[in-house]
Amino acid sequence: MEHLHFGHMIQAEIKRQGRTVTWFAHAIHCDRTNAYKIFANSHIDTELLLRISRVLGHNFFQDAANHLRTQDNI
Repeated sequence: MEHLHFGHMIQAEIKRQGRTVTWFAHAIHCDRTNAYKIFANSHIDTELLLRISRVLGHNFFQDAANHLRTQDNI
């Protein structure tokens, strides 16, 4: 079963939106070092993921649900 890497997904969404890491870090109230740590992690706390989803206007929980459906159909 293929695993989701939330950090990579978040980083890709930031890039897709044309945002900077500095903007993202400021938006979620952390420093750039912590933003890069988020990108490196495949797992993420659900409260933090909810906050990131709101800031980016992207539902990462839906991405996870879609991934599960896809994996179940294999």
